[in-house]
Amino acid sequence: MSIIFLLILLSLMIAIAFLAAFFWAVRSGQYEDDYTPAIRILLDDEVPRKTLQSNQKSQTSNSHKSLLDVKN
Repeated sequence: MSIIFLLILLSLMIAIAFLAAFFWAVRSGQYEDDYTPAIRILLDDEVPRKTLQSNQKSQTSNSHKSLLDVKN
């Protein structure tokens, strides 16, 4: 019988800890922006400029090669 009281007390302490963590998260602003995550999938990812510039350089250098250079 005493184990039941111990388990009830332990479960109440865990529930209070989770409730305190929830209130802390609400007060610190964790749940303020609920609109942006819903539309984040619709937004395009930005391509880094460094990668974009290196890809353009390699494409232009490959396009200026002649057929004789490619065969050799």
